[in-house]
Amino acid sequence: MKVLMSVTNISEGKNEKLIGEAAEAVRSTAEVKLLEISSDMDHNRSVFSYLGPPEMVLEATKKLADVSIAGIDMTVHKGDHPRMGAVDVVPFIPVRNIETAEAVEIARQFGRYLGSKGVPVYYYEDAATSADRKNLVKVRKGQYEALQDKLKDPAWAPDEGPATFNAKAGATAVGVRLPLIAFNVNFNSDNIELANSIARRVRHMNGGLRYVRAIGVNLSDKGMVQVSMNLTNYRETPIHMVMEAVRSEASRYGLSVASSELVGPVPLEAMEEMVRFYVQVHDFSADQFIETNLLQ
Repeated sequence: MKVLMSVTNISEGKNEKLIGEAAEAVRSTAEVKLLEISSDMDHNRSVFSYLGPPEMVLEATKKLADVSIAGIDMTVHKGDHPRMGAVDVVPFIPVRNIETAEAVEIARQFGRYLGSKGVPVYYYEDAATSADRKNLVKVRKGQYEALQDKLKDPAWAPDEGPATFNAKAGATAVGVRLPLIAFNVNFNSDNIELANSIARRVRHMNGGLRYVRAIGVNLSDKGMVQVSMNLTNYRETPIHMVMEAVRSEASRYGLSVASSELVGPVPLEAMEEMVRFYVQVHDFSADQFIETNLLQ
């Protein structure tokens, strides 16, 4: 059986009714399993993780997008997380018996669907139409606020949909990638400048760890700050390496880690590596998990 996963990000983390409607759109799709919903009020963002047969995952994503575009108005959206659209980022992730090329075709079908609704669409990562568009950070640069001017630049004509500004829906990035790990570290401080400084030091674009994207985020409702990260290749830059780098940088400012968060599903292989590092069981294998044997 072919299994495809999507981890769709929408720009709404506060409206429980809309989030519930979006979740029901996924649940109502035959053969699709909704694994997790992660909503954050400060980010004003929700992440839906679900998997199933490729064509059914495509159908669920269309339904989720319809609910989100109808219910979210980007002209009034405020949130700490980078975003450029109501349906902000839609990655498709091959899980089992599906090649990257097949996943890209699903991504393109979804992109054409969204484009037909009047939403500008940019393909990124393995679905990108050019090298300049592989990196999500570059595609989303300037966020929603810069989108109107960006669309006037012929170099940034969308891959699907009109090259005109859709004020209510914004634009969407659609891609195919490896499983990405969303990893956040929270600190006992409300100093956003310190969080930004730690983020700059650990992210790859500033000379930090390869395959790490990082930003500082203010968690005002908790009176804390956060370094919010995406680990785009956990095999090359594992979670424990990132955690220790963040902890080390924080110690320079006298900050302590209050907690950390793994947002969305995490590959078992990544957890296996953490056990090896922190417990120092160097011959540990995921086959030792009872649940792994039950699933085989």
